[in-house]
Amino acid sequence: MATLWRRLLQPGRVPGVWGRPLGRRQASLGPDSGAAVRVRFAPSPTGIPPDESPRRGGPAGPYLQSQRLALYAQAAETLLKTGAAYPCFCSARRLELLKKEALRSHQTPRYDNRCRTLSQEQVAQKRATEPRPAIRFRLEEEAPAFQDLVYGWTRHEVASVEGDPVILKSDGFPTYHLACVVDDHHMGISHVLRGSEWLVSTSKHLLLYRALGLRPPRFAHLPLLLNKDGSKLSKRQGDIFLQWFSAAGFLPDALLDIITNCGSGFAENQMGRTLPELIAQFDLARVTSHSALLDLEKLPEFNRLHLRRLLSSGTRRRQLVGQLQVLVEEAFGSQLPDRAVLDPAHVERVLLLRQGHICRLQDLVSPEHSYLWTRPTVGREQLGALSEKVDVIAKHVLGLFEGPGASLTQDVLNAALKKLSDGLPGTKHSDVMRLLRMALSGQRQGPPVAEMMVSLGPQEVRERIQKVLSS
Repeated sequence: MATLWRRLLQPGRVPGVWGRPLGRRQASLGPDSGAAVRVRFAPSPTGIPPDESPRRGGPAGPYLQSQRLALYAQAAETLLKTGAAYPCFCSARRLELLKKEALRSHQTPRYDNRCRTLSQEQVAQKRATEPRPAIRFRLEEEAPAFQDLVYGWTRHEVASVEGDPVILKSDGFPTYHLACVVDDHHMGISHVLRGSEWLVSTSKHLLLYRALGLRPPRFAHLPLLLNKDGSKLSKRQGDIFLQWFSAAGFLPDALLDIITNCGSGFAENQMGRTLPELIAQFDLARVTSHSALLDLEKLPEFNRLHLRRLLSSGTRRRQLVGQLQVLVEEAFGSQLPDRAVLDPAHVERVLLLRQGHICRLQDLVSPEHSYLWTRPTVGREQLGALSEKVDVIAKHVLGLFEGPGASLTQDVLNAALKKLSDGLPGTKHSDVMRLLRMALSGQRQGPPVAEMMVSLGPQEVRERIQKVLSS
């Protein structure tokens, strides 16, 4: 069985998610590939639980670089013995001076390969005072060409523009160049999907594979995910971190949906796809080299779709009820008239009635929806300005919620309220609705009055209307 590692180390990968690749998930390279593949995705903040991880374990562990140092050291030693690598004793100060001088001369900073030509005697002398030097890989003049699964045939003569790269630091930890080669080999990775900025580094990695006598995987470099204005996503933008989206109430499924919707790899773009659907539809052959624009202004609508989908599941709906209870407690606390507003049945009723009108759970604790949890302070004089028939309207509404018909639907209430308005000469139906909306919520605008009544429930409607009569 082939194995596909989607390497997503930084924001800006398409199609894909943000985070470090730790888990595997069954997927397909495409309808004509004839091979099942295992894809490494990011951890659960994006809604993709890893099949393998440091916590869950798996056949390709360990999954922490700090626990794989022996493998990197072994690979570096092999390269040293064959002359493909050499120890570097240059100080951080010297390297910084090289960089500054290059920038001053308007040149690309590069290591000058100074330690490459040290004799064995010189190396032995330096090791006596510095026993743990960094290890650099000796770049060859002719880099191999390779066929990228997205960009096609390509070659980068890295030796002519770069200095020999460090592959093992003096503290024993590898750089990305050595780590990805060693990890891919020992984990049995057959395909690597990563950002297009790594395309120029692939030649270095292929040289490392060749020097170690290893068979390289196939590479597919993914186009960048850009801001709506075409600028590059940056970690300095606080609102592109997963923690920000999570705290703001956006669902993992919605994030995954909008990112894949912006990118390529699918027959068509459509909103509302779930992870199983994305896995089934993804086709590597459909990934293009064009960068994708991420329009986060559309995220609320994506979130609305996935929130409605979750509410259709009994189990997930109960989870959302619990989350909303916490939000209400945090938002209103001592302002709650009583604990009855936190009753699961009431919270669930609110969620189901408002599901098509909200994008996030947080919307339900906004000032617009505060009437659901706290009683408004409305004076009789304020209501009298809307209609002089406050008492008549209030008493009639109380009658609707008496007896066995107390649990009324929106349709029944709409018809009853229309009948009430028709029976009041000289009173417009819109005036009756404005008065009732103000009495129930303290707001001039908001959801339909009948929906408000169903949301609040018969007992709470009676409490608020009776308050009007006694004020």
